[in-house]
Amino acid sequence: MRRAMTISATLSRFVVALACAASVYAKADEIEVVDARLAASEEGLLLSADFSFEFNERLQEAVANGIALYFVVDFELTRPRWWWFDEDTANRHTQWRLSYHALTRQYRLSTGALHQNFASLDQALDVMRRLRSWQVLERSVRLRGSSYEVAVRMRLDTTQLPRPLQVSALTNRELHLESAWKRFIFLPPQPPAPAQVPSARPEGAER
Repeated sequence: MRRAMTISATLSRFVVALACAASVYAKADEIEVVDARLAASEEGLLLSADFSFEFNERLQEAVANGIALYFVVDFELTRPRWWWFDEDTANRHTQWRLSYHALTRQYRLSTGALHQNFASLDQALDVMRRLRSWQVLERSVRLRGSSYEVAVRMRLDTTQLPRPLQVSALTNRELHLESAWKRFIFLPPQPPAPAQVPSARPEGAER
């Protein structure tokens, strides 16, 4: 009886330890959208967002061995309509390319024509974790609704990995890093009411 209780207690501790390890593993391979917000400017709508994530050992090794990783931030703006399908107002994507140059021992982060070098991987990831003032809608686009739903996410684009890693990514969770959609309601600023021009008094009118 005592031996059975000892085995049961040992098994319980093992299950708990396994669950904790699984929880840590899942967290290491996921991105969390901590905060996302839209702001109106003279150019249009600007998105700022904060992300929380870490690289697992497999991704660290991939970058250190010269494999470029591409991360994408997806943005969607829709207008809910109770009488029909939601209206897709805007769909935007921005991309980061993270690479390592062995000769200079520096990490490079590229987006569009802009490049920035970093002495460590953590420094490059810190920039990726803070998205600031990304223009997602031009000023010329008029928002006709009173409220819109915003959706934001970040993901590692596995389709741009080398072919052998693309195949491995089909079954290997270590090569996946993405967030769930972060959704919130945006109320567009209303245009100011036209100023009322006082009517002129006719000549000769009594004061």
